Parts: sequence; C-alpha cells; structure tokens
Amino acid sequence: MSVIPTVGDVIGLSVVQAGRPTVINEQGLDGPVRWVHVSDVADLTDLLQGGELVLTTGRELLRSPRDYLHGLARARAAGVVVELTDQALPEEAARVAHEEGLPLVVLQRVIRFVEVTEEVHRMIVANQYEQVDFARRAHEVFTELTMTRASIDDIVQAAAGLLGEPIVLEDLGHRALSIGDAGKSVAPLLNDWGRRSRMHAAGRREKELEGGWIVTPVGPMNEVWARLIAPTPPADLDRTSMVLERAAQALAMHRMAEKGRADVEHRAQAGLIDDVLRGRATNGQDVFARALALGLDDSGEYVPATVRADYGVVDNDQMIERLNTRLRDLVTHAVRGSGHTGLFSIRARGEVGMIIALRTPRDGDRHALLDALGQRIARDVKHDGHLADPVLGVAEPVKDLVVCIKSIDRSAHVADVAHSTPGLRAPYFRASDLRLRGLIASLRDDRRLQSFAESELQALMLDDIEKGDSGIDLLRAFLETGANKSVLAKRLHMSRPALYARLNELERTLGVSLLDSESRTSLHVAMLILDASSTGQSPRRR
Repeated sequence: MSVIPTVGDVIGLSVVQAGRPTVINEQGLDGPVRWVHVSDVADLTDLLQGGELVLTTGRELLRSPRDYLHGLARARAAGVVVELTDQALPEEAARVAHEEGLPLVVLQRVIRFVEVTEEVHRMIVANQYEQVDFARRAHEVFTELTMTRASIDDIVQAAAGLLGEPIVLEDLGHRALSIGDAGKSVAPLLNDWGRRSRMHAAGRREKELEGGWIVTPVGPMNEVWARLIAPTPPADLDRTSMVLERAAQALAMHRMAEKGRADVEHRAQAGLIDDVLRGRATNGQDVFARALALGLDDSGEYVPATVRADYGVVDNDQMIERLNTRLRDLVTHAVRGSGHTGLFSIRARGEVGMIIALRTPRDGDRHALLDALGQRIARDVKHDGHLADPVLGVAEPVKDLVVCIKSIDRSAHVADVAHSTPGLRAPYFRASDLRLRGLIASLRDDRRLQSFAESELQALMLDDIEKGDSGIDLLRAFLETGANKSVLAKRLHMSRPALYARLNELERTLGVSLLDSESRTSLHVAMLILDASSTGQSPRRR
C-alpha cells in the first residue's frame, strides 16, 4: 500500500542523498509532504497552502535567516531543503528552525531539483490514485452487500477484509455482536471486552488502549443502536474511518430491512453456535472469547439444553418463524430472569437450542437450578397462549465450550423423546431419565424395530379390531402395574375373577404366558415401540 511520503522519506531518496544532506533540525521529519515547491523568493506566504517541502538555493535564507524561516513556518511548510555548496549556514538559521519546529536540511552538493520534484510528485500522485481506487472498491463492496441483503457478519467481515485488521460490532450494552477477524485470532482482542469497551467509552485509557480505538456509531444520530470499532491502531486513519462509515451505513440499511436490535443479538449468538456445529469455528480460545463477548458468563462449566414446544398445525412459513421467535424470546427471558446467562439458537420448528451458564454451577444445586428453570419455562410458555407442551432436555455439563455446543444435539434428542412420550412429566429431562424409552425413540424409524413390535402385538391388535375390544389397553395397564393383579384390579375397578378371565383370554390371543418374565419384557418393549411410532414425530432439523 502506498502512503503519502514524509519529509524523512524525501531526504532518504537516492537523488537527495547524492547531495550529501545534513539534517540541521530533526523536528517534524515524520510530517507528511503534500507537494514539493522550488523557489528562491523571500516571502512564500501567498504561494504555499501548507504541507509543501521547499527546495531552495539559499539566497534569501543567507540574507535574512529569521525572516525567511518565520515566513515558511507561517505558511505551514513541511520543511526546507537548502543547497549550500560553498557557503556556511548561519548559526541563527539553526536556532530559528528549532524555535519554529521546522525541519531544516542542508545539501553539500548540487543536485537536480527537478528530479526530486518528479519523484516525490510521482509518489504523491500514486498515493492519491490508490486512495481513490480503494474508496471505489469499498463503495462497490458495501453497495453489493446492501443490494444482496447480506448478513451482519458478512458486512463486518468485509470491513475487516478491506482493512486487513479485526473489526468488532458491539451493541450499546458493550456485547460483541459480530467480529471480523481478518484471518487473525480474536481471543486476545476480545479478552475482557465488556470492561475495556466501557472504559474506552467513558474516556479512560488503559495501557492496552494507548494506541487508540477508531469508533463509528451505527444508526441515525438519535437512534444509534451499535458501534463499529477498529481496536488496533490504524496504519491509515482516513482509510479506516472511511471503511467504518461505509460499513455502518450498510449495517443501518440491513437493520431497516430486518427486525430489531434484539434480533441482531440473537442472530450473533445463533451464528456462533452454527459456526461451531458446521466446523467453521474450531479454535477453542476464539469461540470462548466470542461467547463471553456475547454475554455468556465464565462459569467454569456449561449445560447444553434444548426446549421443545408445540403450536399446533401451522403451515404458514411466516407464522412458523414468528412462533419460533416467540419461543426463543420466552426461553431467553426465562433463563436470564432466573439469574443465568446463555447463548440461544432456533434449531428447528418449535425447538430452541442453547448453552447455559448456571449462576452456581459447582454447587450441588445444579438439579435444583435446572428444576426451577424448567418450571419457569413451562409456566411462561403456557401463559403465553400461543405455544403448548414445553419440554426442557439437557445433556451432561462440560467445561469445554466447543464440546458443549456440539452436545446441543444430544439435549435435542432428550427433549424430542420426552416430548413425544406420553405420560412423562418433569420440569426437565436428562438422558438417564429416559433410558429404554430414549433408545427406542432414537431407533423408532428402524424397520427391524417396527417388525419386532408387529410380530409381538399383531394378533392382539387384529383381535381388538375384530371384537371392538381394548386388549392393548389391558396389556399396557398389566405391564405398567408390574404384573400385580391385585393393583390392576383396583385400577380397572374389576373383580378379580373377571380380571383373571380377561388375562387368560389375553394370553390365548398373544400365544404367550404372561407369567414368563421374558415374555413380559418383550411385550413391554413392543408396547414402547408402538407408542413411540404412533405418537412421536421427530422435528425436521435444519
């Protein structure tokens, strides 16, 4: 990348070095040179606009050093290079140059000033052309992203790619909603992000912030909803500011076309979860840093969880999306209202996956906390009136956040099985709570399993159809009471002789003895398969 040359850069050119330059005053050598002006005029005040490097043979400097250098300083010249081959520089010139902070360089040999102007002007024009070309490319990039309704992450990544440095989009709560990494690790950048960002916004500078952040608000002046931040010292301030402004405009347009600030936060959380599940984010430190910047507490261990709920027969895609969003918002509110933090993502129709950082994860209270959370989710969802039958399924807590996110599918399986199994009631479910039902539910679409259930129960099912009887219900009750005939008689409000007669008839239909434990086990498994096949339907995963 071309950069505008400084006075020091010009002095370092071979054409200037041929004149054996001696730097009399080093102040301002890092100042930019906007142009090169060759002149022996005594007063250049009306000829200079500021930022010019003056080349002179020194006639006026030798005649009146103070007046000449004062005039250059008033005209805001970048510096002066004087060619003195056979005369000494007056001592007063060095003192005045130092007083004015004006770079002063003396050449001991004659050089061609025209060669200096040509080379420097070529550098300046090349820099200006590159700046214009870069601005054009930035305009094209963000215009295309706006026209194609690209995601927030795409816009932030594009800004980072143009600058070659990480860019962070944060909300007004100082949560990092999106990070453009520019191919670099973001873990050090996001370390303790919330605190550092608040200190910067309050005007306090810590050692790690000495380089300065470049911050651009996102949204109209009276409706700012986020900040775009370049947290590393920019190589080109103007270029960085221009890119952030264009990115902020694209983000504002995106928000107008989409929903609201809360949705931006949830999209960022869902994006992180998807990045891990799809293998796009594999660096554990970066994932952890992004999660903390999105509001997840550093609790030491995390619980993968899923909430499943019903909302009846809805075929309209827009309505499904609204109900999914409503479920996600209710779950988010319940988790945060219980004092926990989390990351949330709509995984399928009527299904919200999440990572929960419990407020007291290492206490023996985990069961009580999840129990209370499950009850609150059930209460809030039912009270809403648009959703029904919420079920909270959890997988085993883990310390590694990447592993935890990948375990969301396990919690989804638990919630799916619990939701599709009649009679199960609990504030939340673990895999250990489902046991055989969970295994059957996971294999319920296997033809061999269905064939087994058919072979065990087909005779009874056909007999029920032929006689209009309820032998299946009798068998289920018999198995659920553990083959205890006395308990079964009370449950069915039947006399014991009548019950024995019904059970004998049931044995003849099935062709097996109900006193045989293996037969009862086979029949019980068959009944579970029948229940899972007739009532359980897995949600279609995205």
